[in-house]
Amino acid sequence: MSHVYIECSFEVSPKVPGTDILLAQLSEHPFESFEETEKGLNAYIRKEDWHTELLEQISILQDPSSKITQQIREIPPENWNVKWETHFDPIVIGAKCMVRAPFHEKKEVQYDIVIEPKMSFGTGHHETTYMMLQFLLDTNVHGMKVLDMGCGTAVLAILAAMKGAASVDGIDIDHWSYLNAIENAERNGQGDITIIEGDASVIPDKKYDCILANINRNILLKDIGVYSDHLVAQGSLFLSGFYLEDESIISEACKNAGLVFVKKAIKNKWVATQYSKK
Repeated sequence: MSHVYIECSFEVSPKVPGTDILLAQLSEHPFESFEETEKGLNAYIRKEDWHTELLEQISILQDPSSKITQQIREIPPENWNVKWETHFDPIVIGAKCMVRAPFHEKKEVQYDIVIEPKMSFGTGHHETTYMMLQFLLDTNVHGMKVLDMGCGTAVLAILAAMKGAASVDGIDIDHWSYLNAIENAERNGQGDITIIEGDASVIPDKKYDCILANINRNILLKDIGVYSDHLVAQGSLFLSGFYLEDESIISEACKNAGLVFVKKAIKNKWVATQYSKK
């Protein structure tokens, strides 16, 4: 890539829910990608969009109850692809599905999904991606209308289309993710997927049989009611992007939105859940 990026590396204590809050607040600014780390979060922004006063607008950084330290460094463009090739491991789910970059060796699986690991992939949430893919693999979406909310690279949207969904929409608020999702859909022969830039307010005026939302706790809590409104009766809502300790508050929000718990999966303290519309 030709752009120079600034990496803001944060150590967050307590990490939960501090990291989720920090990510949500940073997302309101021109940061293009986030990578969860063992101690907190890395956030990436183009150098031309960066100014030191930007972090003064992040309220959690000014909150004395949260201990957050930060380091800022510039990433030259020649190092960027090397960074992602180093950190992006393929996701393999048995003989069913593989999500890989073009530089990974192809394996014989039912669904081979090739993702260019640009900045929209850098969430660090491989656990949540794995669980959502597993849920989707176990769900019959043939002939159904599917929404991938916070689609990122559009990997879930692509798998839904490969499984025969009648229509698939993907939505992401990040412009880079929006462009990368379109590119990846076309790369995998799924150019009919509709990719939309925006948040929950741009969800098309229609009902879906299945909605997938792998985002983060704060956004899920804000938008669960909206997702429910866009589900058909008996439709399925799949959620991930939150920790085990946040499950109870997510569950309560779903209950209040008229959703019934179906099942959950846990991987390294990350949770994915399925709910059904009454």
